[in-house]
Amino acid sequence: MSSKPRVWLTRKLSDNTQARALRDYDVILNTEDTLSSSEDIVRMSGEVDAIIPCHSELFDAATVAKLDSRLKIVANHSVGVDHCDLPALKAKGVCVTNTPDVLSDATAEIAMLLLLGAARRAAEGDAMVRSGQWDSWSPAFMVGTQVTGKRLGIIGMGRVGQVMARRARGFDMEVHYHSRNQLDAGVEQGATYHSSLQSLLGVSDFLSLHCPATESTTGIIDEVALSQLPDGAILINTARGALVNEAALLSAIESGKLAAAGLDCFETEPGGNNKFNQHANIFMLPHIGSATFETRDAMGFRALDNLDAFFAGKTPRDRLV
Repeated sequence: MSSKPRVWLTRKLSDNTQARALRDYDVILNTEDTLSSSEDIVRMSGEVDAIIPCHSELFDAATVAKLDSRLKIVANHSVGVDHCDLPALKAKGVCVTNTPDVLSDATAEIAMLLLLGAARRAAEGDAMVRSGQWDSWSPAFMVGTQVTGKRLGIIGMGRVGQVMARRARGFDMEVHYHSRNQLDAGVEQGATYHSSLQSLLGVSDFLSLHCPATESTTGIIDEVALSQLPDGAILINTARGALVNEAALLSAIESGKLAAAGLDCFETEPGGNNKFNQHANIFMLPHIGSATFETRDAMGFRALDNLDAFFAGKTPRDRLV
């Protein structure tokens, strides 16, 4: 029997991450890369000392209550931990970590892709060329919204939000933001702080979401919020699907209140919202904000760094509880 701590990787992680894990731990891999259920989590908690889950694995209160006492640490392969009931895990004596910092660039890249794609009708244009329907041109053909010089509103000026702001400045966008606290002037870099969400919405030609999904932010973009945006605004979401009331978003698209939307996350994942499919001005991606080779390695290594510290008797760098 191995003397190394036993670790379960709930999903297929990067090759480099798995190689390092196999080198340093007694590892159980999910070679089929299938979604792990609550029953799987409870069962495996009696067989391992640590779990490295993704945001797709749910550690709600009911699941946590059934965890075996052998499990000592949940080292998340994600920044967001809305899939974890942190108070329940703390009460159970389970350490919880995440992987901040390492995916900000990749996620901001996708946010800019969605912003540009939604504004310039990229999905419609791509489909037109691929289908052979591009058979004419005129000055009125495929006219979209110009990005340069427009006002970008950011909800959540954390790591990803700050990178998004820097990328937007490359397009001469005027950056505004709403966050729990105003940033220092050196970090703001000229961005305008709004202490209220309503104030931010009124000046957001583009609105990009970068806050976590919490009790206070779930459904923050609802019918009222959308009505406060300028006519023809464009919504971008690379954070969490729970932030947006999708019925309200659909109504805003159908009424023309919103010119377009760019979404990388949805209320239901995987799958998305099939009601969006009939609207070519909703540009969608399958939650791939952090999906680069470099970032997947960095996320995996950060999770393993937290395990290394924990099993060495140290406080993990990214300990949450």
